[in-house]
Amino acid sequence: MNTEITYDLLVLGGGPAGYAAAIRAGQLGKKAVVVEMERAGGTCLNWGCIPSKALLKSAEAYQNALQSDEFGISCENVQYDFEKVIQRSRNVADQMGGGIEYLFKKNKVDYIVGKGMVHAPGMVEITDGDQKGSFLKAAKVLIATGCKPRSLEEVKVDGERVMTSREALVMKKQPTSIAIMGAGAIGAEFAYFLNAFGTKVVLLEMLPTILPVEDAEVSATLLKSFKAQGIDCRVSTRVDDIKVKEDSVVLSITTGDQEEILEVESLLLAIGVIPNLEGALSKKLKLELHKGYLKVDKNYQTSEKNIYAAGDIVGPPWLAHVATYRAIQAVNGMFGHAKPIPVDAFPGCTYCQPQVASIGLTEEQAKEEGVAYKIGKFPFAASGKAVAANHPEGFVKIIVGEKYGEILGAHIIGSDATELITEYGLGMKLEATVDEIHGTIHAHPTMSEALAEAAASVHGEAIHI
Repeated sequence: MNTEITYDLLVLGGGPAGYAAAIRAGQLGKKAVVVEMERAGGTCLNWGCIPSKALLKSAEAYQNALQSDEFGISCENVQYDFEKVIQRSRNVADQMGGGIEYLFKKNKVDYIVGKGMVHAPGMVEITDGDQKGSFLKAAKVLIATGCKPRSLEEVKVDGERVMTSREALVMKKQPTSIAIMGAGAIGAEFAYFLNAFGTKVVLLEMLPTILPVEDAEVSATLLKSFKAQGIDCRVSTRVDDIKVKEDSVVLSITTGDQEEILEVESLLLAIGVIPNLEGALSKKLKLELHKGYLKVDKNYQTSEKNIYAAGDIVGPPWLAHVATYRAIQAVNGMFGHAKPIPVDAFPGCTYCQPQVASIGLTEEQAKEEGVAYKIGKFPFAASGKAVAANHPEGFVKIIVGEKYGEILGAHIIGSDATELITEYGLGMKLEATVDEIHGTIHAHPTMSEALAEAAASVHGEAIHI
């Protein structure tokens, strides 16, 4: 097969950047096609954000049942089916994947399941799949192939003894014990999920705290909570050696001056991601890279004219919502609809319990930058809604400019933190001051009242603390 079809835009990769770019092009009246090697939705929808949240919701439901007596409800002999928990998450991913395919049809976007290789500006070969051997022409090409989990050369990922997040999402058997290397968002979420169902979890982090990118006070609070939940958290810990046996994994670890041998049933690698460009570029096409990621200009164009890139493949932050934003900006710009708007403040979320969400500067970053700032804080223990919902853990912390009261950063740890952070994000986008947040009437009783109270506390005007 060697047919040629001409498009206005060809998108390589169907994840949050790729599918959003194609749909946006369709909205602008352009003829677009997406080439995705697995399924529409990419890693986020099929192997990340969405199925993992389904798993976490099952864990929360199980924990709520175990603690139901606190609400005056008796649930005896509470049981769970781990296989059904995993299957439900796959069903959710399948449903959402089908939704993306529907959106393609609605916006007249063609969709090819297969691998694509960019040979030159405007020319892409389908190298795998039903249309293998086809060549597609496009006025513009957008590479949105994303990232994949980082693994270790010294150990083989087999899906049972050693896993990355991808294998963990479809684990056939719940491990009795597991070591999780890396306490970023992925590591923390899996630690909460497996611990909630009774797996003995050891969370290993090389840096001094879990969730190292978060505000230090938030990270310390989550560490305390995880320990109270029974998660064995080891910070400032180095993994020196890994030996995979037939029915266990043996790790040699060092914490400070203390060396220890740790034996667990499974090992989960949550040590970050690497760019996924394998097979995407022909050997003749030399695009400029930066640390393995595609380098782009302010219009998301690579070093070759009419070849663009967006999403995780252009580097951090590796967040689905930032990937979508970048891709839409790229399409708006390449077709002259609007000048691309740079990424500024964006929320980061971790969906364990308690949840963690943040935007903007941490207090540590504000100090490093020499910014004059003030702090406002409000504990959920003083929120009537939080206490009534049995979620008094955590707090809201807002960092504001000392002179004008603008929001420099916000940090939330507690129930629904990932939903609450958007108010502060909107405030930052609109350049709202802390006084305007305080002056906005928040419904009572709601968790969001804590946002107003935190803002009020900057000037010592919070009512409930």
